[in-house]
Amino acid sequence: MAQRQFAPDAIAPDAEQVAVLGDRLSRRGHQEGARLLRDESDATVAAVLGAAPPALAVATLWALPEAKRERVLRSAQPLRRQQWIRNHTYPPNTVGRLMDVALAVFGPDETVAEVVARLRDLVRQALITYGNVVDAEGRLVGVLIFRELLFARADQPVREVMLPQPFALHCDMNIEEAMRSMVKRHYPEYPVVDNGGRLIGIVRGEALFAQQAYELSAQAGRMVGVEAAERLTTPWHRSLLFRHPWLQLNLLTAFAAAAVVGIFQETIDRVVLLAVFLPVLAGQSGNTGCQSLAVTLRGMTLGELVGDRGRTVAWKEVVLGLLNGALVGVTAGAGMYIYARSQDSSAALALGVVVFAAMVFACIVSGVAGTLIPRLLKRLGADPATASSIFLTTATDVVSMGALLALATIFVP
Repeated sequence: MAQRQFAPDAIAPDAEQVAVLGDRLSRRGHQEGARLLRDESDATVAAVLGAAPPALAVATLWALPEAKRERVLRSAQPLRRQQWIRNHTYPPNTVGRLMDVALAVFGPDETVAEVVARLRDLVRQALITYGNVVDAEGRLVGVLIFRELLFARADQPVREVMLPQPFALHCDMNIEEAMRSMVKRHYPEYPVVDNGGRLIGIVRGEALFAQQAYELSAQAGRMVGVEAAERLTTPWHRSLLFRHPWLQLNLLTAFAAAAVVGIFQETIDRVVLLAVFLPVLAGQSGNTGCQSLAVTLRGMTLGELVGDRGRTVAWKEVVLGLLNGALVGVTAGAGMYIYARSQDSSAALALGVVVFAAMVFACIVSGVAGTLIPRLLKRLGADPATASSIFLTTATDVVSMGALLALATIFVP
């Protein structure tokens, strides 16, 4: 089998400059990273990206102008260049985007002595954790643990000391699926194969965990319209572009809640006390929905919503909404009764009962909405974490305000 190794760079960039730029890139993300690197020499950019996590390197590389990108690719080491090009063919947030070059690749008929001789050279080029054994077609057939090499005979073929049928990740796996498959396997690195079982790269465990941590850290921001690409160092004008469209969408959906209030304007004019408790119901039902949404998103991330479990979760939210709504409804109803009596309202008791009933209904609906909306958005192909909160807020506002005003119109004289 041909030896896999990096070719030396034509012009070695300044190591200190590469380290400084690499640190700045890690704190900026790929869009701002591309702006940071676009005026640097091609060899320097290739060195910085070569030391960066593969997903960040690929995203930054393709954010550069095309001409600059082509020059950087030509300046990169051949195996690194091939790996970047291959990684870019896979969607973001998949294992394929996180692949690094598999250097320690051996044939099953190579001897232990031959493998050890090659490893002495490879470990000077990169961190080598395991050896991967492939057949003549490049299919992964085994993994070499270096402890086994230590105790093997020098003339022993690799096929006799390798671990056959090793665990491998598929290049098309998304990060969540890969993390679930790794729950009981805590390896430093994992081989990655394609549909034909051919070895096409490796993924380091730290890269998978770092990517998952990044996605989880971005989830809270996406729920309120903050893009994952936005960092603390993102310029204000780019932050504006990231955030403003979601604020416009949120404003449009808020008109629905305003329309509900407008429909019952006569009731509000007649019973002005209702206006005081509209934000109380909206806030309480919104919080209930957000609790349900958070649990549902976590379940979707961990792959827990399978089979009929979604229906079970919905019924659970009905029960929780009923109980929580009743408990907070008693407090809210009592508050309305006391406030109405202080205003000498003759309908104090009716208003208290209306607030109680509206609170129960709103909490039930908001809890169910919190578990149904993200699942519906995912089925439609949208990112549940990005859009759920906006639609949930609209639903809870419409339901809570609509229920309170409708019940008051019917039962409050």
